[in-house]
Amino acid sequence: MMRPTVRQTEILKLVREQGACAIGELAAQLEVSDETIRRNVKPLVLEGLVEKVHGGIVLPDQHHEPPIHKRMRQQAEAKKRIAALVARAVRNGESLMIDTGSTTAYVAHALADHSDLVVVTNSPYIAGLLAARNGNRVFMAGGELRSHDGAAFGPETIASVKRFEVRHAILSMGALHEDKGCMYYHLCEAEYSRAIIDQAERVTVAADHTKFGRTSLVKACDLGEVDALVTDRAPEAKLARRLHEAEVELRVAGQGA
Repeated sequence: MMRPTVRQTEILKLVREQGACAIGELAAQLEVSDETIRRNVKPLVLEGLVEKVHGGIVLPDQHHEPPIHKRMRQQAEAKKRIAALVARAVRNGESLMIDTGSTTAYVAHALADHSDLVVVTNSPYIAGLLAARNGNRVFMAGGELRSHDGAAFGPETIASVKRFEVRHAILSMGALHEDKGCMYYHLCEAEYSRAIIDQAERVTVAADHTKFGRTSLVKACDLGEVDALVTDRAPEAKLARRLHEAEVELRVAGQGA
């Protein structure tokens, strides 16, 4: 087993703190060139201490979210409370776009008694829950289907959602950071969320507290582009302050909201 150099130790410390780091970000923080970072990262990858992804490195398995049904079992009660609170802000007859995710899947369950909704989603799971009931109209965004959850992504999906203008965009996030904003594990997820943010009057992020303070590889938007954060636990002081400065409405499930 290799003994990491001082610089490699610093790289490992940063990626363990953040979960994922871009090469350029590491170079800036350590005040060296991108090539120096790549040279130091290569032995770490060979040893299995980090994994290389496009444009950066992650801890082993950090860039793969578990399949949707497994994720729905994680923080399940918290996600159900969040979903119920999100659903309360949606009125019968309103229009909404929902991205694919375990928390937004619970939101779809919580919307089961609503009627006459117009729903646009890239998730076949969410589409199936809300279609053909209570007078709802559901539009499934087309595109290439992802293997582990069947969600649609790609240029066709983006073009499809841009044909709609809706009242609500409801998003789940991979990470929510006070400085870097709302982030995802995959570029396609960030691109889809970016597209529906642009088509909605009101943007709501539904995320449990385990997403707070984390970073991921792809940024979707700044905190200031979010109208409301619905969560299960109040964030720590720094993130709470940034949310307040960005005029994001903070709604905590189970705290009288």
